[in-house]
Amino acid sequence: MKNEGYTAMMKVDISPAWRDLLKEEISKPYFLALATFVDNAYRETTCFPPMDAIFAAFNRCALDDLKVVILGQDPYHGAGQANGLCFAVSEDQPHPPSLKNIFIELASDIPSTKSTDGSLVSWAEQGVLLLNATLTVAEGKAGSHQKKGWETFTDAVIKLISDQKQHVVFLLWGNAAQKKGAKIDRTKHLVLTSGHPSPLSANRGFWFGNKHFSQTNAYLLRHNLSPIQW
Repeated sequence: MKNEGYTAMMKVDISPAWRDLLKEEISKPYFLALATFVDNAYRETTCFPPMDAIFAAFNRCALDDLKVVILGQDPYHGAGQANGLCFAVSEDQPHPPSLKNIFIELASDIPSTKSTDGSLVSWAEQGVLLLNATLTVAEGKAGSHQKKGWETFTDAVIKLISDQKQHVVFLLWGNAAQKKGAKIDRTKHLVLTSGHPSPLSANRGFWFGNKHFSQTNAYLLRHNLSPIQW
């Protein structure tokens, strides 16, 4: 049955619209192998996010509403942290260092913004796709589910968005995210790059002051799209 694609991961809810758009991709051999790997990993070890949140980024942000893409790397690998949205944490969790730096930059860039909700659900529901390059991870082992097929899948998602949408803002923070943006059509989308918000990068001057939040809203307004209430 697993070779036919009927794995537990394949049964995880993903919105019908996204599933229809991605049906060819999730039928490819590499994705079926990935699904089997994920099933085995979740059965044999503790993995994050919870299986029913693996596709939370898609379920919180419909393609029709999508205006911004933020690319992360892995989900957080500590217990109770990952909620399926990149850089975000479950509501009862303290903010990890990267998320703290995101809010510091946001407060500097748009001083009127008061939000400190680390779940970032409100961003997603306004059209911000919070997409990790790798959608699952083993507890305590950063990068443990890399090179299993997730990167191919998320590359396909980025290309689909680039091809089918107009005037999307892609926020690529750090070298890994910037490499994933190689196939974005910059003639019809805005790509903003900076260092990663992690302390190592931020404290070396590569994150703070990028003003990506205000630049995003200015671009959206120029194209008659509602800005994000960050």
